[in-house]
Amino acid sequence: MTILALTDLTKRFGKQTALDAVSLDISPGERVALLGHNGAGKSTMMKLILGLLTPDGGTVQIAGHPPGSAVARSLTAYLPENAAFHPSLTGREMLRHYLRLRGQDPRGADALLEKVGLGDAGGRRIGGYSKGMRQRVGLAQALIGTPRLMVLDEPTTGLDPISRRDFYALLDELAERGAAILLSSHALSELEARTDRIVVLAQSRMVAQGTLADLRRAATLPLTVHLAARAGQGAALAQAFPEAQAEGDRLILACPQEDKLTVLERIAARRDLIADFDLSSPTLDDLYAQISGRENGRAA
Repeated sequence: MTILALTDLTKRFGKQTALDAVSLDISPGERVALLGHNGAGKSTMMKLILGLLTPDGGTVQIAGHPPGSAVARSLTAYLPENAAFHPSLTGREMLRHYLRLRGQDPRGADALLEKVGLGDAGGRRIGGYSKGMRQRVGLAQALIGTPRLMVLDEPTTGLDPISRRDFYALLDELAERGAAILLSSHALSELEARTDRIVVLAQSRMVAQGTLADLRRAATLPLTVHLAARAGQGAALAQAFPEAQAEGDRLILACPQEDKLTVLERIAARRDLIADFDLSSPTLDDLYAQISGRENGRAA
C-alpha cells in the first residue's frame, strides 16, 4: 500500500512555476529525504501535501484520500522548521491542549514529553525553553495519534548532537511501526544512514531520486584514497603512486569506481611502503553539490 502518492504535481504562482510535474510514491515504513536549495519547491510540495495549497495540476493522495480531508488530516503529522507555542503555557499544558483537539486523553501528555526527552521540563513555561526544547515539543505534538505519514521540515534545527541522535532513533522506531516519513533537511551528513531514499528538487523539478548507492552510481564521482607511508618511505610511496597529491604526511588520489580493485591491488603490492590507508566513497554533500550544480548549469 502507498501512503503518499504525488502524480504530476504542479503549482504556479502567477508566471512563476514553484513545482513542475513532480511524481513520488512513499510506502509504509519508508524514510525519504527531500533535498533542494531554497526556492527549489520543497516548502510548496509540503504545503500541497498538507492541503494548505491547491495544485494547478496533478494530484496528491494520502492513503487514497485527498489532502486536507478529515481522513488525510487524521493520518498526517507535520513539524515545521520553527515550531511556535504559547510562551505562558507549560509543555504539559500545551500538549494536553493538542491531545484534546485530537480527541485523545490529555493524560497522555507526560508520556509524549518523556518520549522526546522533556519529562523533567513538562512543568516549565515554554517561554523559558530553548529553541531545541521547543522543537522537541513540536515533535511530541506531531506524534499524537500515531500518524501514518510524517512531514518534517528541517526537524533537527536547534537540536544538539545528542538530541539529533535521539530524534533519528525515534524516527527509526516510527518507521519500523509503519509510518511513512518525508523529511526535508540541509544537514546532509545526518541523512546518509538515516533515510531509505533521497529526492532532489532543483528549479521546481525533481532531478534525481533513489538510494544513496543509486545516486553514487549515477554520479560516477571518484572514490578518495588516503595513503600513509611507513617511516622513511614517503618519497618511495610518492614514486609508486605518481598520480597522488601530497597533503601533509599523506598522499591522496582519486579512484574511479571501476578502478577500485586495481588500486587495492596496487596498495597490496606496495604494503612494504604503506603504514595505513583509507578509502572513502563520495558523501551525500558531494553528490548533492554535483546534481544541483549540473541543474543550475542547465538552467543558465
